[in-house]
Amino acid sequence: MTINEYQELAMRTLNTKLTKKDVLINSVMGLCGESGEAIDIVKKWFAHGHELNKEGLIKELGDIAWYLAEAATALDISLEEILQGNIDKLKKRYPDGFDTQKSIIRLDGDL
Repeated sequence: MTINEYQELAMRTLNTKLTKKDVLINSVMGLCGESGEAIDIVKKWFAHGHELNKEGLIKELGDIAWYLAEAATALDISLEEILQGNIDKLKKRYPDGFDTQKSIIRLDGDL
């Protein structure tokens, strides 16, 4: 399955009663909520001595993917375009791979 096929299949479960604005708001809130659930699993592993709940983390990452697809859909853009844009940004920022100095000192307009 391609990333755009995932987006299309995942959006079959989108609440069609929501406006485009509502979909965008829901997607960003969902990304925050699911990211919080993912970090809670990692926190318990890192700081509380739990075994890493890999299966739970994988499920939360899947939920994060769903909300990312929802955000892309609300913006009328494909997941592939979002991911390609991120790769382009990273290549520009770190042309030779990660560099601590380049992560500290950013070029104008580099978010």
